Amino acid sequence: MPSSEEHIIGVLRNAGWWVADYVYAGYWQVRALFDRTDPASFASGSAAHIVVLPGVYETWRFLQPLVVAMHRRGHPVHIVDALRRNQQPVVDLAADVTAFLEKHDLTDVILVAHSKGGLAGKLVMTGPARERVRSMLAVATPFGGSRYARRMLSRTLREFSPEDPSIVSLARQLSVNERIVSVYAGFDPHIPEGSELVGAKNVRLETGGHFRILAHPRVLAELAVLAE
Repeated sequence: MPSSEEHIIGVLRNAGWWVADYVYAGYWQVRALFDRTDPASFASGSAAHIVVLPGVYETWRFLQPLVVAMHRRGHPVHIVDALRRNQQPVVDLAADVTAFLEKHDLTDVILVAHSKGGLAGKLVMTGPARERVRSMLAVATPFGGSRYARRMLSRTLREFSPEDPSIVSLARQLSVNERIVSVYAGFDPHIPEGSELVGAKNVRLETGGHFRILAHPRVLAELAVLAE
């Protein structure tokens, strides 16, 4: 059991990570409001096709640093416009992604998802488009839900409750877990349960945050492994 001094140090460390996380998120949310980059400019490349799935209340522009980095590595990166700010139920988001894959006849796709995007991605991997998806890299995804969601007034956020039917049903889908890499921080202020997924490759980063780990070099390193 940690001493009182160690406990205080741990609390202060987590608080620092929490602040840094919101500074990161705030910066990229504001920057996204003014960015006018055409998402079609990232659709070229000869490496594996990547489809980006943002988190709740995020557009693809929030993940633009990651999108740019993936494109520089030769990946055609695709944006699903229908996701908008990702506020729809997970089942609807998965249907939009499935329709996108089928419309553009994309195969051998790697899904790169943040938070809620990972839930939609896993549902895609169990549905009609399952054969089109090679694997998924999920960053800070609440595969088991978050107990904080029970307190939220918004239905969009309450969907992350561990008891929500969509979370429970998705947790029972084990067959695709071996094709998922789940990357998450040791301390996530939004998902205290963590993002460990049974049967998946779980990568726990010795840092804190829900958003800022999108910029962690391990994310691109794991993508490189999936793309081999």
